[in-house]
Amino acid sequence: MGGLLFGYDWVVIGGAKPFFVRFFRLESSPDLVGWAMSSALIGCMFGSVMSGLLSDRFGRKRLLILAAVLFAVSSIGTGLANTFSLFVWMRLLGGLGIGLASNLSPLYISEVTPAKTRGSFVALNQLTINIGVVGAQAVNWAIARKMPVNFSSDQILNSWYGQIGWRWMFGAAAIPSTLFLLLMFYVPESPRWLIKAGRDKEARDVLSRVGGEVYAAYELDDIQRTLSQDEIAQVRFRDLLEPKLLFVILIGMVLATLQQWSGLNAIFYYAEDIFKAAGYTIGGTMLNIVYTGMTVLVFSAAAIFLVDRWGRKPLMLFGAGAIALMHGLIGAGFYFGYKGLPMLVLVLVTMAVYAFTLAPVMWVLLAELFPNRIRGAALSTSVLTLWVTCWALAQFFPRINAVLGDAGSFWLFGLICLLGSVFIWKLLPETKGQSLEAIERKLLGTERLGV
Repeated sequence: MGGLLFGYDWVVIGGAKPFFVRFFRLESSPDLVGWAMSSALIGCMFGSVMSGLLSDRFGRKRLLILAAVLFAVSSIGTGLANTFSLFVWMRLLGGLGIGLASNLSPLYISEVTPAKTRGSFVALNQLTINIGVVGAQAVNWAIARKMPVNFSSDQILNSWYGQIGWRWMFGAAAIPSTLFLLLMFYVPESPRWLIKAGRDKEARDVLSRVGGEVYAAYELDDIQRTLSQDEIAQVRFRDLLEPKLLFVILIGMVLATLQQWSGLNAIFYYAEDIFKAAGYTIGGTMLNIVYTGMTVLVFSAAAIFLVDRWGRKPLMLFGAGAIALMHGLIGAGFYFGYKGLPMLVLVLVTMAVYAFTLAPVMWVLLAELFPNRIRGAALSTSVLTLWVTCWALAQFFPRINAVLGDAGSFWLFGLICLLGSVFIWKLLPETKGQSLEAIERKLLGTERLGV
């Protein structure tokens, strides 16, 4: 549910953009449009920092409950907003929920799931994110699909779509938010956090529910060996400055930046502008957005079966290289003036590759790379990087596109993916099939992790 609401709240604004921009009269200000699109991402940054500061101290469950509350309040508040300032404040509040959920959902899953299936279960979180994405796109399309294609800007503003319809796009999230809140009271706390907090009996009970008594005894002992006695029930942020851990954090930060600046989020956020440049009307754009969401959903399901079979590094390497190639072709399509179906097909293929490589596998790696004693704080540095770079993309893409043009923008994203593939090839370790404790010992110890 955390992933689903993350996906919905993250993408819903793209479909609502043609309407709230006119309602708040932002058409003449690219900076205010960028602020409207990116304000939630500022909340995401603060949410990820909050997660890092508090999740190792207070646990995963309490903060996930807080995320559910924030989702519910922000969805209703955004839908009711009658001023641009209130709209932005509600988007910031929703961003806090996204920041918490994006950090804690994969973290919690990785700490509960056995090593042999951990990749698949963390990838399942990405699948639920994409279900949320498709849900947002479907709601947006269902609300806007009957709007006449020849409406002028003033007609859109004065229509039901411009006054009321876009509010339901945001408000619909209140239903799954409430369900998330109720379900969280039935979820046990992370066993690894319980052990770090000195609550071994509760941790053993959770581990027994996962894999039985023998599994629980082995895991309990293995986890305890990664924590020294003075680290029990303590959060030591100075550990983040250890040279070996700094290198691991650098890997996480680069992967987060690559995922955001691979160019796919520009399509999600500015689909209206991209498909308009490719010759589509608003109605056609809305339908194309649904097609992109369905493509991502179908191919993200493939990641569940591939990530624990092929491994993390091969999927990341293939994804970065293939997306670089596709961006080159999309840029060429814009450069030579192609319109309609050819451009849509190129975008869909790019989305498909992203959906079973960079999108889910990055979250798997971030959930695996960091040591038990400081996992929440260390992971939050990578997630903070993700949201900073995501905000920068949402805020500055209109400017980048104005300077470089449609073709140049996609060629820039292709170059970033190409550089990312080199980084992955040279520095990214393979973590498939190894316990979190084994990964920790090998990354921070003398034994080299297999590549």
